[in-house]
Amino acid sequence: MEDDIMKFVSWNVNGLRAVLKKGFEQTAMDLDADAICIQETKMHEGQATVNLPGYHQYWNYADRPGYSGTAIFTKHEPVDVTYGIGVDEYDHEGRVITLEYQTYYLLTSYTPNSGQELKRLDYRDGWDAAFSTYVNELAAKKPVIFCGDLNVAHEEIDLKNPKTNHQHAGFTDTERDNFTALLGTGFTDSFRHFYPDLTGQYSWWSYRFNARKNNAGWRIDYFVVSTPLMAKVTDAKILNDVLGSDHCPVALETEVLD
Repeated sequence: MEDDIMKFVSWNVNGLRAVLKKGFEQTAMDLDADAICIQETKMHEGQATVNLPGYHQYWNYADRPGYSGTAIFTKHEPVDVTYGIGVDEYDHEGRVITLEYQTYYLLTSYTPNSGQELKRLDYRDGWDAAFSTYVNELAAKKPVIFCGDLNVAHEEIDLKNPKTNHQHAGFTDTERDNFTALLGTGFTDSFRHFYPDLTGQYSWWSYRFNARKNNAGWRIDYFVVSTPLMAKVTDAKILNDVLGSDHCPVALETEVLD
């Protein structure tokens, strides 16, 4: 990695214990990121050991075994770490970790899925409001980089089949409008900033119907950046050649922060 560039990676691994058996540690070391933000670890403390020399490790676990969960592996020790968003209703599923640095916050988020038949859409709607409040409170102090599986394809360009998936989980008007509103509070979808019209760029594919082979996917994994900090962002990427999960990693490159 160039000395004057920082690299951040986000990846929903869909079960860390499973992906450890597929070479996760080597993949992580090869990515050589300053920070690797993980979603959907599906484990509790002590159920797996991740050997990443040179990285500090931070974990947030769901109360429910084998469900949700997040982690951040970072080369740079933060000045403070926060788990959750400070709202009890949403803080039992291990969905958020926030690292505070001198000049910015780095946050990993695994946003709740609205579920089959949208059974959890009301919960998700409440989450979106609470999460927006949380990141805006942070952004009032210093710029924020938040990333993760946000479980929304924002625009029709962000999924292969928008017409047939309209009002399905991850592509409801509610979820899309909430994301639009969040961006409107002072945040930028980094990938679309650099590639506003690029099609066929996805980060998740169903395990069914040869979806990944046919690139019938959704872009639901993001790096979202406080708009003033975008002046330091040099690129955003989708690393769709990295295998091991039904999601691929996404990456953000910036000038050196802190």
